[in-house]
Amino acid sequence: PVHGRLLAMMDASTITGIRTAAVSGLATKILAREDAGDLAILGSGVQAHTHLDAMKSARSLRRVRVWSRSQDNAKKFAANAARDHAIEVEVCSSAEAAVRDADIICTTTSAKEPVLHGDWIAPGAHINAVGSSAKTAREVDSAGIAKARMYVDRMESALNEAGDFLVPKSEGLIGDDHIIGEIGDILLGKLAGRGSADEITMFKSLGIAVEDLASAHHIYTKAVRDGSGTWIDFGGSRHI
Repeated sequence: PVHGRLLAMMDASTITGIRTAAVSGLATKILAREDAGDLAILGSGVQAHTHLDAMKSARSLRRVRVWSRSQDNAKKFAANAARDHAIEVEVCSSAEAAVRDADIICTTTSAKEPVLHGDWIAPGAHINAVGSSAKTAREVDSAGIAKARMYVDRMESALNEAGDFLVPKSEGLIGDDHIIGEIGDILLGKLAGRGSADEITMFKSLGIAVEDLASAHHIYTKAVRDGSGTWIDFGGSRHI
């Protein structure tokens, strides 16, 4: 952090997979209802797996449902959840069936068009919208965005890159002020979170580089402390 000297080399894909879900877990911890525990996950890839772990850490789960465009992948996800977390996951035949009455919803797909519709979302639900990260791609339809109290990881990114926000804005349904603010400001006490039990909250995740850097530095610090990793010499300097 002082002069930018190389300290370590790590697999960025693995770190991103974990930290993306960790930020969603944090958002769930500070925005979801305290009694929330009915989880719906849309998607069955890497982020679905890490988000199950993160949601399990954020709340006490009493029910978990999953939907994926590939039923085979959804079944594999359920089998892995039973093996790794001792959690029973219901495989649903439609996204609507998965999210009906859920109070925590994670969208972790690669969809370009909405897979979550506003009229499916129960009052009081919290949504982590994770999968889309392009101006023209979105996972949540305009009605779902319009009815949610929306938070982001970074305002600048959301206003320029988040299709979930930009599409309904282009339709005239919402303006920039629809985004309440960044979740970091809730942690700093500068911004209020959930206002009522029936309010729908949403965290739109795009990811920012500082989160990966902080995660990598945390791993590096632990590796040095525990003596793990492999040390390599590069021209007289040592890196882990």
